[in-house]
Amino acid sequence: MTRVFENKILDEIRVGESASIQQCLTQGDVRVWSALTGNLGLDEDLVQARAMTSWATSLFASLISSTLPGLGSVLHTANARYHRPVQVGQTVKATVTVKEIRRERSMIVLDCRCTDASGALIAEARVEVGAPTTKMRRELPEHRLEELVERCRGLKPMPTAVVHPCSAESLLGAVEAANQGLIAPILFGPEDEIHKIAAAQKVDLSRYRIVATADAEESAGRAAAMASTGEAQALMKGSLHTDQFMHAILAKENHLRTNRLLSHCMLISLPTYARRVIISDAAINIAPDIDQKKDIIQNAIIFARAIGIEQPKVAILSAVEMVRTKMPSTLQAAALAKMADRNQIAGGIVDGPLDLDIAVDAASARIKGVKSPVAGLADILIAPNIDAANMMYKESSFMSAAQAAGIVMGAKVPVILTSRSDSSEARLFSTALAVLMADATARDPKLLHPATSE
Repeated sequence: MTRVFENKILDEIRVGESASIQQCLTQGDVRVWSALTGNLGLDEDLVQARAMTSWATSLFASLISSTLPGLGSVLHTANARYHRPVQVGQTVKATVTVKEIRRERSMIVLDCRCTDASGALIAEARVEVGAPTTKMRRELPEHRLEELVERCRGLKPMPTAVVHPCSAESLLGAVEAANQGLIAPILFGPEDEIHKIAAAQKVDLSRYRIVATADAEESAGRAAAMASTGEAQALMKGSLHTDQFMHAILAKENHLRTNRLLSHCMLISLPTYARRVIISDAAINIAPDIDQKKDIIQNAIIFARAIGIEQPKVAILSAVEMVRTKMPSTLQAAALAKMADRNQIAGGIVDGPLDLDIAVDAASARIKGVKSPVAGLADILIAPNIDAANMMYKESSFMSAAQAAGIVMGAKVPVILTSRSDSSEARLFSTALAVLMADATARDPKLLHPATSE
């Protein structure tokens, strides 16, 4: 998907026209603000309240620089007021409206308002902006993950078995996905406990089907059985242990396995890197051998193709880009790259071993003298083991304010497997990925079964 930025020059702007953006305040936003301002170690509520002022102002600045007037805008003055706090996880709406046009100075005056879901005013500002006089247009690949949710608009909500949503986070994640029109949730768990959590969170469950179970094990088993019949088209992990959840999916009697290993794919969007990357495997396979990595790579390629990357480029990572006999990860990478040459892995361009800087940065490849069709262009990063993959994913999410979304591949239905520490945003994006995956495979069932030489 490509996002188009086109500015409005002074002669095109009219008093009263406006532009808006909706965004959810994340813990990452608060951490970034704390690091930039030096407000580290303060009371969390105080930091959050102070960060909100800067966050609201940044939303106004984003709208002005990207939309109204857009490219070529120059901020001259701004006078902002902050009215009330916003909680992490809360979505707000920022709007800029043209109040006045000063043509003699090529200047416009904007009224800016930030409101919560009820319409209550959070922050406001009056901003003077130098409007562009030259028309400008830019096309950039879409890499932020809100686009995943937008791509699901118009698709029918996917019947999804939500396994043991016996925590506020897991229940609210399913309800939010339903509110966004992504899924039709079927809740598996102890009915009294689910209703108790819903009451505490002021959530109405009357629209949703609940399948009463005694415990997490029964929840997982009955949900997997429903998925095997096609009544549920996806599985979503709730507040049970991952091994309980996965055991039911792997059980022979549920017929959810394909001929490939199950593996996890995590889609990452970093604010400082204008391309998405897929990391695998950060959640399931601990120390995969060559045959297991072959399946991990094939699953990741299928995943990438399902979300619109026609010929994904795969970097098999190691600490160095040369084959070293004392470094098993380099030997595995070289063997896997050759297997792809022989069409034992299909649908993508695979190279390795590559170290991370070469995989994501073309300048590093030039400096190191490495020529590779994947260098600087990797869509998929295959880690040597679960430790490396998990650290890459969590470093990106918790230290680099990345957006993340992930699903399990290799089963007959998409499996939404989130961490207990994942944000509500990550849960929503992961659900959108599952919807897109199911839609892609429904339109082209052969996607799940690429033709290889084996």
